[in-house]
Amino acid sequence: MITLGDLEQWLNAPAETEQLEFKQAKQSFSKTDLLRYCVALANERGGHLVLGVTDKPPRRVVGSQAFPSATSLNEVKALIVQQLGFRVDVTELQHPDGRVLVFEIPSRPLGQPQAFEGTYLMRAGENLVAMTPDVLRAIFAEDQQDWFSQPARSEASADDVIALLDTQTYFELLDRPYPTTRDNVLERLQSEGFIQSTKAGWVITNLAAVLLARKLEAFSPSLARKAPRVVIYEGINKLQTRNEIVGQRGYAVGFEDWVTFVHSAAPQNHFIEEVVREEVKMFPKQAIRELIANALVHQDFLATGTSVMIEMYSDRLEISNPGLPPIPPDRFIDEYRSRNEQLADIMRCLGICEEKGSGIDKVIHAAEVYQLPAPDFRVGETRTTAVLFAYQDFADMSKSDRIRACYQHCCLLYVSNRQMSNQTLRERFHLPPARAATVSQIIGATKEADLIKTDDSESASTRYARYLPFWA
Repeated sequence: MITLGDLEQWLNAPAETEQLEFKQAKQSFSKTDLLRYCVALANERGGHLVLGVTDKPPRRVVGSQAFPSATSLNEVKALIVQQLGFRVDVTELQHPDGRVLVFEIPSRPLGQPQAFEGTYLMRAGENLVAMTPDVLRAIFAEDQQDWFSQPARSEASADDVIALLDTQTYFELLDRPYPTTRDNVLERLQSEGFIQSTKAGWVITNLAAVLLARKLEAFSPSLARKAPRVVIYEGINKLQTRNEIVGQRGYAVGFEDWVTFVHSAAPQNHFIEEVVREEVKMFPKQAIRELIANALVHQDFLATGTSVMIEMYSDRLEISNPGLPPIPPDRFIDEYRSRNEQLADIMRCLGICEEKGSGIDKVIHAAEVYQLPAPDFRVGETRTTAVLFAYQDFADMSKSDRIRACYQHCCLLYVSNRQMSNQTLRERFHLPPARAATVSQIIGATKEADLIKTDDSESASTRYARYLPFWA
């Protein structure tokens, strides 16, 4: 219970700390600002937001009329739970110099930063700012690193290590000759943190198992459930399943087989076949490869009873992973943050993942080359899903499809040091010059959606206008 004695100690503190934030809020305090400070303080391991006190030393109580009644305080507490998903206790203190409100904000969960309206917030002096990549990376590594270093098998013999892990494929992926002795194999695995030597034998880590296992189920049921599932449906819904497989091997050693299986199961892109006069699958193999790799690397390994899902329908391919992304989906093209950086680094070394930030670019580029609708990236309550669509004639695309394609095309050109114009978007949709007015309407709708903006430094002429992503 917070008392006037606690308040006096805070007033005499030499400076605001990570756990204290003072605001005068004499007449009122914005609910939006309240939510933002709750998020920032939660991200800094919890603290107190104090209303009715000057924020510059020497601090003094000035009193606050914010949320003046018990009803309004209850409403704002309910709003915090509804908007942020955690509870904040509020104490009302009657100081001789005025009313003081103290919001007691809990710490975020281990490894899980809090966000408001898609932005992870922290304090920087007097301001609230978006968390920097290094701060986010450190938070995501808090618990995931522990999971990767936990033992998947303890007291294993040297023979057990070789039997359980596909070391042959591992060295092939590294493009290195297989060592001549078993001890050299073990030495390499130990240097990567895959195994640890103890008096009782070798410890095989979760990291080693999830990457190199010959059979994940040979370790534990929980690791077996980390294997990706591939489901092929007959139509556009889940009513009839044509084929289903569950991965058995570790991600690194089984990756190429999963990509090949999914690609071979895809229908033909008959429209492209007519143009290039050769058999072409509907979904580009490179796009499939990148999206599966992304789902494996960016998943939340602490989520139980769930796995990466690869679901193919007659009109689309959906690849989803447990966990929510650390950045908004509309920034997947230009930003990169991973909650599993250790796993991502190893996958890159093994040639499975692209360099940071380039995978989604390649997915969008492949969709344009194959004349497919723009991919869609969706965030649910517990999962993140990427959707590749089958070929669709321009006339059949919805307004949202066209806006999404316009935005992604603009982003793709921008990260390639180019700029979108009416002409480049017409070429993306494979439309003739006579359809310039139609493309201008799409550009206008995308601007109205606040996804792109005109580059004012270029020509003011609509005909020669150039466009930038909203974040540029």
